[in-house]
Amino acid sequence: MSRTSRGQRASLDKQPHEVAAMFDGVAARYDLTNTVLSFGQDRGWRRATRAALGLLPGERVLDVGAGTGVSTEELAQSGAYAVGADLSQGMLRTGKQTRPAVPLLAGDALRLPFPDETFDAVTISFALRNIPDPEAALREMARVTRPGGRLVVCEFSTPTNAAFRTVYLSYLMRSLPSVARTVSSNPDAYVYLAESIQAWPDQAGLAARIGRSGWSRVAWRNLTGGIAALHRAVRD
Repeated sequence: MSRTSRGQRASLDKQPHEVAAMFDGVAARYDLTNTVLSFGQDRGWRRATRAALGLLPGERVLDVGAGTGVSTEELAQSGAYAVGADLSQGMLRTGKQTRPAVPLLAGDALRLPFPDETFDAVTISFALRNIPDPEAALREMARVTRPGGRLVVCEFSTPTNAAFRTVYLSYLMRSLPSVARTVSSNPDAYVYLAESIQAWPDQAGLAARIGRSGWSRVAWRNLTGGIAALHRAVRD
């Protein structure tokens, strides 16, 4: 991870090679760290994402920002053909070692290596906020999805209860980096990740971005009190 200032990190103005390098540095223990930091909630969030997509056996689904493929593996339990794409070679190497049966490809979310209208559904989990131009990525996801196909974005969001939100933000900025130092292979990266969550739009703000990017019928529901949210939409 480059030694940028807190303000630069929180602005989310990251270049693709910087994002890839940051995730290369956390790949080795990424899945374990996420489970620890989320108190095990990450497993339920993956199941909720799969359910929201409503995948049918034989359908094709693209998992953008798939990392090590743990989310792609979850999607495949539906019987759909699930393929993951990620920019980080470190994440892909770890995924291919731990999940050799999961199809994982190198791919930039801003230039996906697939023809138009390839997939019945597309999803991205906890990665959209790390892309330099999220709306361009959403348009690119629409390009590779057939008309009438589905999108689900699972992303950190804004807790709806004010008291809980205060506790949560304190955890993000104070406790999360400390916990990360005990389990992560690159704890500095989690300072950026905590700041990126704070800087990210709330539920309505993300819905507006999705609606401007080739998707319609945008809706969302909160997970874990709004710590995360599932946004669903349909390809125009």
